[in-house]
Amino acid sequence: MWVLEPPVRSPGDGNPRENSPFISHTDVDQESFLEGKNMALFEEEMDSNPMVSSLLNNLANYTNLSQGVVEHEEHEEDSKRREVKSPRMGTFIGVYLPCLQNILGVILFLRLTWIVGTAGVLESFLIVSMCCTCTMLTAISMSAIATNGVVPAGGSYYMISRSLGPEFGGAVGLCFYLGTTFAGAMYILGTIEIFLTYISPSAAIIQAETAEGEAAAMLHNMRVYGTCTLALMATVVFVGVKYVNKLALVFLACVVLSILAIYAGVIKTAFDPPDIPVCLLGNRTLSRRGFDVCAKFHAANNGTVPTALWGLFCNTSMPNATCDEYFTQNNLTEIQGIPGVASGVLLDNLWSTYADKGALVERKGSLSVSVPEESRTSGLPYVLTDIMTYFTVLVGIYFPSVTGIMAGSNRSGDLRDAQKSIPTGTILAIVTTSFIYLSCIVLFGACIEGVVLRDKFGEALQGKLVIGMLAWPSPWVIVIGSFFSTCGAGLQSLTGAPRLLQAIARDGIIPFLQVFGHGKANGEPTWALLLTALICETGILIASLDSVAPILSMFFLMCYMFVNLACAVQTLLRTPNWRPRFRYYHWALSFLGMSLCLALMFICSWYYALIAMLIAGCIYKYIEYRGAEKEWGDGIRGLSLNAAHYALLRVEHGPPHTKNWRPQVLVMLSLDEEQRVKHPRLLSLTAQLKAGKGLTIVGSVLEGTYLDKHVEAQRAEENIRSLMGVEKTKGFCQLVVSSNLRDGMSHLIQSAGLGGMKHNTVLMAWPESWKQEDNTFSWKNFVETVRDTTAAQQALLVAKNVDLFPQNQERFSDGDIDVWWVVHDGGLLMLLPFLLRQHKVWRKCRMRIFTVAQVDDNSIQMKKDLQVFLYHLRISAEVEVVEMVESDISAFTYEKTLLMEQRSQMLKQMQLSKTEQEREAQLIHDRNTASHSVVVTRTQAPSTPDKVQMTWTKEKLIAEKYKNKEPGVSGFKDLFSLKPEWGSLNQSNVRRMHTAVKLNGVVLSRSRGAQLVLLNMPGPPRNRQGDENYMEFLEVLTEGLDRVLLVRGSGREVVTIYS
Repeated sequence: MWVLEPPVRSPGDGNPRENSPFISHTDVDQESFLEGKNMALFEEEMDSNPMVSSLLNNLANYTNLSQGVVEHEEHEEDSKRREVKSPRMGTFIGVYLPCLQNILGVILFLRLTWIVGTAGVLESFLIVSMCCTCTMLTAISMSAIATNGVVPAGGSYYMISRSLGPEFGGAVGLCFYLGTTFAGAMYILGTIEIFLTYISPSAAIIQAETAEGEAAAMLHNMRVYGTCTLALMATVVFVGVKYVNKLALVFLACVVLSILAIYAGVIKTAFDPPDIPVCLLGNRTLSRRGFDVCAKFHAANNGTVPTALWGLFCNTSMPNATCDEYFTQNNLTEIQGIPGVASGVLLDNLWSTYADKGALVERKGSLSVSVPEESRTSGLPYVLTDIMTYFTVLVGIYFPSVTGIMAGSNRSGDLRDAQKSIPTGTILAIVTTSFIYLSCIVLFGACIEGVVLRDKFGEALQGKLVIGMLAWPSPWVIVIGSFFSTCGAGLQSLTGAPRLLQAIARDGIIPFLQVFGHGKANGEPTWALLLTALICETGILIASLDSVAPILSMFFLMCYMFVNLACAVQTLLRTPNWRPRFRYYHWALSFLGMSLCLALMFICSWYYALIAMLIAGCIYKYIEYRGAEKEWGDGIRGLSLNAAHYALLRVEHGPPHTKNWRPQVLVMLSLDEEQRVKHPRLLSLTAQLKAGKGLTIVGSVLEGTYLDKHVEAQRAEENIRSLMGVEKTKGFCQLVVSSNLRDGMSHLIQSAGLGGMKHNTVLMAWPESWKQEDNTFSWKNFVETVRDTTAAQQALLVAKNVDLFPQNQERFSDGDIDVWWVVHDGGLLMLLPFLLRQHKVWRKCRMRIFTVAQVDDNSIQMKKDLQVFLYHLRISAEVEVVEMVESDISAFTYEKTLLMEQRSQMLKQMQLSKTEQEREAQLIHDRNTASHSVVVTRTQAPSTPDKVQMTWTKEKLIAEKYKNKEPGVSGFKDLFSLKPEWGSLNQSNVRRMHTAVKLNGVVLSRSRGAQLVLLNMPGPPRNRQGDENYMEFLEVLTEGLDRVLLVRGSGREVVTIYS
């Protein structure tokens, strides 16, 4: 009988994979896995790798939940209604009609005839073609992105942010939000303009006293009525969104009926043109608001009586009155405002007629007698242009009429098959609306007289809507239809914009916006609606439709530009996950669309374009600096990887030029038993040295096998990364698990980095407790690491007393950085203080360079040469040459060497226990300290005056040699007679100890109070038998100094005097 035991988790197994909406992470009874014997081979991995059957089952039951935005018709308590309300909308209802409703709107009814009249049919055709091409290319890119996987509700923002990353997503998402909000303001202004100009002009609250003040009075009325309308619409949206959505079809019906009425009117003009007279004085169009009869006199009571028009141009209504000279010289004529398709007026309307602000609307080809000087034009009933017109202004005003292509993708959560419906519906809607716009341009140019087209507010038609006069059966079809369509579009904007802001806020990428992610109990974005209403109010206070349109053009164009960029980046990167179902896209089309969007931004208004880019750039940098870290697998990350790959391949060949050399540091950290960093100040020093420039690799070694230590390795890596964040050390973490520390450190030195991005400098801490044999980082590891860096031709920096080094928050207000330049090994000693002084910690420290002169050197010339060298290196520092006098080897040096060799022999030959070794080491240390205190007073005091000379003269040199050599023989004999065992010492060790003691004395005399001392680090002996002696030499060399950085160059030059 077999007994089933619970499966034992093997090392390395059971790590949860990346979360997926298709994998259920609920705890499943282990026995259910064991019942099926067929899959027993995989039973231990069931917690992280589910069966395919369960995966497919979860996938089939997966619902398209909204991320960051809640689509809400109404809040229902029971979940049954929510199940019933599953996505059921197809292409026509879900995408085509919403896009149609959003694209066709206020500009078509209020401004298209004026654009055709001003720019002419040809240039208007060019404007519409450019804008429609831009939206078509954007729709192709959007279709590719939308069909590359499931697009939750959130639409365009979701697509851009997941394709380009949180920084671009947040910046463009907010631009799209601002564009939608200003679109709401534009629609409201359009609604009020229709109401006050064409429906009820008498409803104006503020009346103009003079003709000059009419424009200003109109703007004030727009502000008053616009604010009231905004408050009313915001209340409707707040109370019930479901009413807005249900009325959407009604508003759409108004748009469709209005367009059909236009086409019907055009057809009617072919055989029965309407009788719409326009009065001209000479070639000037007259505003038909203050008179009915287009004549100077009319018959009355068997005579002629001056008309109302006479009274407008003359000072009295009498026939002998003084009249305007132009009125006197020119005749009044009446022409048909809408002569019809067959009239041939198209040829007259082909070319543009741009004008300055306040210019007269004149008919080309009409007879006119010019007068030498205009006495007065203000107050006369002429039709004047209200703004200065040129091509780029018209592009900015027209472009909002092609926006709205995102309406289908914004409803992606409600579609039956979003990946099929979004491309088909959006592209069909753009084709339909492009045909409508282009055909309307040609038909308007073919049907309507040019002066009527350029009459923006229909003043020559007694204040009637120009496009309405063309429509059949009644102008009121267009007036009422356009009023309700603009009203509905404003409501849609006020409904959509807060939800977009809520989606951005709930993603958490912009911290200060998170308050706008909250709402009512049913998820309605209350706070977001309030902010939207306030921003919308700023657009209404501008009050001019022509001024608001270019603003929202900028934001929409920026959004479309980044949609194209997202598609182009994903296509060029060829990431494995880029598999759109929509096949008719190409990176060149996306790039063309992006370029066209950018060009249109600057064509519309270069200063608005710069402001929009500045806003987006500020948002981008803010998210990068303060925003939450999000990893969405976006294209910018992929682009960074490709760019890094390309750059690595470029820098692979050969070492960098001396001018490009900078320390690329591998920081060796040691960890304690709990995987915490022992010397965090080493990372502080790295940050001060690097200041975020170049490569930094923070490495460490764990002893053991990877299977046993992988959990500890992860914990250690997390600890190191968190410490790097605290110390603001920008770089990479690389942790190695090795059977012993020696091999692990060697592996790091050999293999850290990638390609040309490898370290050239190793930074490590001095092993303070190297004399203790149980220390994990023993002197053997240290010396072998020094040898490894030399073999790898890498520089080495060793920080002694590293825990005394300053933190990044500290500031030295004064002090010196002393460089002791004993041997030249590439100039790294010169470069390091310069780099350190770039950081705030060391900025106020002075740099001093000391070099050592031997007996045969000319110290004065050395000083001059060094000053010239530093001048050419562009490094400012004080220079001093220190002369070291040749002197006899002191008794202290012999004693020090003897103690060192005795200790070395004892540790090698005597098989001492651990405790005995510690006691022996302590005893030697005590004797060492005692002898130093006795001998130092005896040897150093008399040599102090002789230690430093300013320069050597011939007499001085002979005297010094004579003084030093004369008593030398007897001196040596005296020393050896004092302790006969000194004679058996290794003379090489004695000389090295002598150098260490002498150099330490010189350094202490000059740099005891320095903030940092940089010193050439001598190399280890070639004979490995003397490694422990090498450690003792370094200890003696740096004794008594607080902060020491031992520097060992790589041998190659790292500084140059050339530019």
